[in-house]
Amino acid sequence: MYLVREIVGLAGFFFLNGHTGPMWRERRGSPSYFPHVESKHSSFHGISPSTSHVDERHIGVDEAGRGPAIGPLVVCALSIPHEDRSILENIGVDDSKKLSKTRRETIHNEIISNVEARGWEVGLIRSNAGEIDRWMESGTLNSLEVKLFAEAITMTTEQPSKSTLFLDACDVNAMRFGRDVSSALGDQWKDCKILSEHRMDSTDVITGAASIIAKVNRDSAIDQISRRLGVDIGSGYPSDSKSKIVINELCREVVLDDCLRRKWSNVKKTWERYHRKPLPRRETEETGPFQSALDDWN
Repeated sequence: MYLVREIVGLAGFFFLNGHTGPMWRERRGSPSYFPHVESKHSSFHGISPSTSHVDERHIGVDEAGRGPAIGPLVVCALSIPHEDRSILENIGVDDSKKLSKTRRETIHNEIISNVEARGWEVGLIRSNAGEIDRWMESGTLNSLEVKLFAEAITMTTEQPSKSTLFLDACDVNAMRFGRDVSSALGDQWKDCKILSEHRMDSTDVITGAASIIAKVNRDSAIDQISRRLGVDIGSGYPSDSKSKIVINELCREVVLDDCLRRKWSNVKKTWERYHRKPLPRRETEETGPFQSALDDWN
């Protein structure tokens, strides 16, 4: 089963078997259903499928879009029976960053075919730029990712005690990230094993598959934004030359496009250079037209 939740904002799109389709908007509610479509911290290499319980599920979790100034952050959790690992290996799953876009989409479609055929579970969460900005008024990007990882995981199984989690750690301290996700999951998950490592998408095939699903869906969202704006926006990363041009042009407008992350310094500095006043917070803008006091810059 393929479960998708968009945290807030305009309805988004899911990418499935080469096609995009509308995603029902959920406001922190139950996930949408698309029928078609530790805690312990150590190296996962010590886990042997031959000695694991037959019902054990392995859940890999990764994200796409942490750093870009444009578009959503996408988190994916993929849950499969441990004995199905070889299927992912046979279809060529690898870290999504190592694959071409065409190859990544081909493998993505094969993963989704197995999700449908073998009863695998996918929890997919897209947090748009507005959600990211609002969270970062009082939180951090790391704490948001902890929250999203935990939410994606809980969408994949009703038997957490029989699960082993493989996290591609987003914190510089991988063990701390694992502990934070464990805390966010709550007592129901206290008996599961959590393995949190940097670059887990390169060393664990299930996490690699989750990274592919997240990346393909992030790319789909970026394609949607490009079509809406009528221009190729690139990857959305601040260092991308196409993205730089688009960010510069969008920041000329008094009201920023919703696709931009206002908490990113390059967006904030560019907008303020053109308008000579502080960039309004999203909460402020949502309550009505923003008016800048004369002494804002004094």
